[in-house]
Amino acid sequence: MIKENQRTLNYINVLLDALILFLAMPLAFAFRFYLLDGGVATIPLRGYMGLLLVLIPGHLITFATMGLYDSLRKKPVGWEISKVFWGCVLNFILIQTLLFLYKVVHFSRFTLVTFFTLAFLGMATKRVILRYLLRYYRQRGFNQKHILLVGDSHMAVRYVQVVQRQKAYGYLIDGYLSEHDSIPGLTYLGSVMALEKVLERRSPDEVVVALPAEEFRFTRNVIEACEKEGIKLSIIPFYAEYIPSNPQFDNIEGIPLMNIRHIPLDCWFHSASKRALDVIGSLVLIVCTSPIMLIAAIGVRLSSPGPVIFKQERVGRNNKTFQMYKFRSMRVNAEEDTGWSRNSDPRKTKFGALLRKCSIDELPQLFNVLKGDMSLVGPRPEVPHYVQQFKEEIPLYMVKHQVRPGITGWAQVNGLRGDTSIEERIRYDIYYIENWNFFFDIKILLLTVTKALINQEKLHN
Repeated sequence: MIKENQRTLNYINVLLDALILFLAMPLAFAFRFYLLDGGVATIPLRGYMGLLLVLIPGHLITFATMGLYDSLRKKPVGWEISKVFWGCVLNFILIQTLLFLYKVVHFSRFTLVTFFTLAFLGMATKRVILRYLLRYYRQRGFNQKHILLVGDSHMAVRYVQVVQRQKAYGYLIDGYLSEHDSIPGLTYLGSVMALEKVLERRSPDEVVVALPAEEFRFTRNVIEACEKEGIKLSIIPFYAEYIPSNPQFDNIEGIPLMNIRHIPLDCWFHSASKRALDVIGSLVLIVCTSPIMLIAAIGVRLSSPGPVIFKQERVGRNNKTFQMYKFRSMRVNAEEDTGWSRNSDPRKTKFGALLRKCSIDELPQLFNVLKGDMSLVGPRPEVPHYVQQFKEEIPLYMVKHQVRPGITGWAQVNGLRGDTSIEERIRYDIYYIENWNFFFDIKILLLTVTKALINQEKLHN
């Protein structure tokens, strides 16, 4: 049943996208030549509508190629909107190229830009609304995807917990097979070797395998049973906790090799685009915040004896240390290189407490960004003393040092500042590192302005 539902949803998606594209062109034409002054249409509306004979199939083919008409239950809405945006950008470039090659120069560029803007906004809004409706109905038991679970490993238990907590996914676990009846709250359907008979009887939409390491020998039987019945099969390996959320595979003469740690910023183009954002962004912010920094510097100088800028050694990319800059917010003390400051720390000056409250003490780090020691966005750097401690206590802690540290980060905008779980921070940092893209940085910067500008710290390092 779920396959028929997905096919119907795909048809609806395609038809609505085509309708939005069809309506966007006359709206763009009317906006340019009727609402704005000074517009003279050298080509009538029917000429622009004729372009839709290329634009509508082009968009639909592009979106299908990008996977936008597949099942997107497991994809976040941000991923979907990003794909729609880049699909529109690609089609805009293609139509402009075609018009140039065929020397059709009389179409208004402003009209076409307006068309693509309206088309993107319309299709993005439609997809958000559709997502909301699907989530609403799935939470109420409709459009469920029936899952059969094989295995009772700790990863199987985690999978069950996620599925039962996230009702919006619309997954319904009908039961499980394993060598032991050990998962409470689920229907036990027998041993793993009974899978073929259970599949004949129940015909689930998908089989999810999460066998423990000692039962790995059953994997071949499970795969053969699912292929025989034509059932979709997904496998959660027993070593899943050690692999990234988006593993990358290489291939050597048919032998798949999984990369345990894939970092998008290892690509020179991605690294260059991030560095360009850092340089331009830090220069703009230095200019814009220079009056604030001047006032802060005078205030620090008057508040207590000592330097205006506090320099502290931190660990950066590739485990190399650098001097991180801050406006000094404390009186000069013996623990400034290793100690953490608390919200009620007596070492703070009154003016320093104000600087920290508004995160103004962090502004000199823009010069660290300009120098290349830091990035605008990335995991927060730590002092060497705590790096040595945390790398022994926290799994994957050192992964964060494979990219430049940042002034702000994914962990910080999610509230993980000050006296919060280091393990949780690392989890968010690794997610950022493995899922980095240019617009992810933009999103974090915007969230920083709205969420993290005022620092409600209990403990800040």
